[in-house]
Amino acid sequence: MGYRWAPYPLLTRTRPAYAHARSGAGFFLETCAGYPVFMGDLRLEELSAKTIVAANSLELRPGQEQFVTPTSYAIADAFVNPVTSWPRVVLDGDRVVGFIRGNFDPDAQQHEFRSCIWRINVAADSQGSGVGKFAAHALADEARSRGFDKLYVIWEPGDDGPEQFFLHIGFVVTGQTQYGESIGALEL
Repeated sequence: MGYRWAPYPLLTRTRPAYAHARSGAGFFLETCAGYPVFMGDLRLEELSAKTIVAANSLELRPGQEQFVTPTSYAIADAFVNPVTSWPRVVLDGDRVVGFIRGNFDPDAQQHEFRSCIWRINVAADSQGSGVGKFAAHALADEARSRGFDKLYVIWEPGDDGPEQFFLHIGFVVTGQTQYGESIGALEL
């Protein structure tokens, strides 16, 4: 298997197309951890002036809005260094269907803020189709490439919240914040 650079800084390798049903041509790209860089027409792109309006306009399912920014992140957001932030949109063709923002700050006082998913939103009509998993695994690969061995996420508990999604993609609850939010970690 050969290695190639993807359109964003993730070292990838090629595999024969028969290993991935939606690959199209003879080969598809995957990250070092084995996750496809392109799932069908999904791809990551750095947040830009061209995509920010669409990212800010993503419509969630009813009841999900309350889970977008846990209290811990809202408070810490004022102290996040823009240099350590990793904002990306997920595009399906030319349509923005998701947004993920990571933070990589090895000097953060709280270990769960050193390598974390700060925010992840998927358009209501794209939920359940792999968009969130695709974005989270791309962020995990970025964390690994920066030398981190865990990726953290914080979420508020609730019936319409993201807990089942995070547990489904491999996060394990490791504790709680002082505000009662769950802290999850993904071993890289």
